[in-house]
Amino acid sequence: MSVLGRLLGRGDPHSLAAPYALDALEPGERRRFEKHLGDCDRCTGEVRALSEDAVRLAWSTAAPAPAALRARVMAAVRTTPQEPAPAPARGRARRLPPHVWGTQPPPARTRTPRARPLFVPLATATAAAALVVASLFAVQAQRTQGRLDAERDRSREIAHVLAAADARAASSEDARGRSIGVIASASEGRAVVTLSGYGTPSGGRVHQLWLMRPRAQPRSLGLLAGDTPLVAKGLDKSATSLAVTVEPDGGSAQPTGQPVVQLTLKTVGFGE
Repeated sequence: MSVLGRLLGRGDPHSLAAPYALDALEPGERRRFEKHLGDCDRCTGEVRALSEDAVRLAWSTAAPAPAALRARVMAAVRTTPQEPAPAPARGRARRLPPHVWGTQPPPARTRTPRARPLFVPLATATAAAALVVASLFAVQAQRTQGRLDAERDRSREIAHVLAAADARAASSEDARGRSIGVIASASEGRAVVTLSGYGTPSGGRVHQLWLMRPRAQPRSLGLLAGDTPLVAKGLDKSATSLAVTVEPDGGSAQPTGQPVVQLTLKTVGFGE
C-alpha cells in the first residue's frame, strides 16, 4: 500500500473513492478498487460526484493570462541590464587551446551533485494530494448540508400548511392505483401535493404541476420528484384544480401535453 494509502487509512474499500477520483491510487490498489466498484453503487456515485467536483475546483482557480502580459515581459527583457559573466577565480589555470599545452588540457574539475532528500518530493506530493482530498470532502459535506437545509425548510413549510386552521385534504386514485393527494389551506394560499405510483418519466422527462383557473393560462407550481411532497405556493381562491403533465427536463413555460392526472380543489376551499 502506498504512503498516501497509509496516511488516509485505506482499510475500508469505500474510503478509496476520493483517491480513485484523483487518480492517486497505485496500480494494485486501483485494480482492487475497480473490482469493488463494479458491485458498489454507493462508490460509483461518490466517484462520479467527486470527479465532477475536482473539475469544478480546477476551473474555479484557472484564469487566463492578461492580453498585454507577453508585451510587458518582452519590454522588461529589453530594458533590464544583464549581469556580467563571473570573472575566473584567482589562481585557477586558464583553459588554453591544445596547441599551447602541447597536448590536451587537463580535465576540468567536476562537482559532485548534492544528494536531494528522497522523501521531500514524496512528502510534498502526499501533502498536496491530502489537501485536494480534504477540499473534495469539504465540497461533499457542503453539498450534503445543502440538501439537509432544503429538507428542513420543506418540512417547516409542510408543517405550516398542516397547522393552518382551514387545512383540508383531498385525493384522487385511478383504476391502476396511482393517486394524487393534496392538503391545502385557502387562507395561506398553499398546498402540499404528493404524487404516488406514477414513477419517473422516461427519456429524462419530468412531472410538472400546474394551477388551473378559469379564463387564465395554467401557472407552473414546480416539478414533482417521485413521491416527494411539493409545497405549492401562491394559490388564489379562484383556482379550480391542480394538473400534472409530463414535460421536457427542466420543465416548460406552458403545458406541452394533456394532463396525466387532475384534481379538483373545490373540496379544499378553492374554486370560488
